[in-house]
Amino acid sequence: MKEEKKQKVKIVIDATDGILGRVASYAAKQALRGKEVAIVNCKHAVLTGRKRSIIEEYQEARLRGGSSMKGPFFPKQPQKIMKRTIRGMLPYKKERGDAAMKSIMCYDALPAEYEKSEKITLVKPLKVKSYKLHELSKEI
Repeated sequence: MKEEKKQKVKIVIDATDGILGRVASYAAKQALRGKEVAIVNCKHAVLTGRKRSIIEEYQEARLRGGSSMKGPFFPKQPQKIMKRTIRGMLPYKKERGDAAMKSIMCYDALPAEYEKSEKITLVKPLKVKSYKLHELSKEI
């Protein structure tokens, strides 16, 4: 008898105007629970704080790679910044965390396959300064 593969529950998260850390932590938790997660519109996610300090933080992270180019590597594209943020919230060097990382997909726009599916939004009203992820990727 063949073993039947369990159908993983698919969650689609719309990151538009959602805070980067909140979206990432929700996605990481759902992936650790064994669900497949797709995050769409990553470039419209928001970082909170002063623009200058945000840019300095990410530029410093990118410069840490050094001249030998052996890492750490820090991405520039918004969807890859989102995935790297999620990776920091998972035990990605262990089997469980590696499986969770593989079940997460990040997209800059809304792919055709997810247009009709129900999307989760994690938007809260902001009372602080914010900065879009696609603007950050142009700056760093």
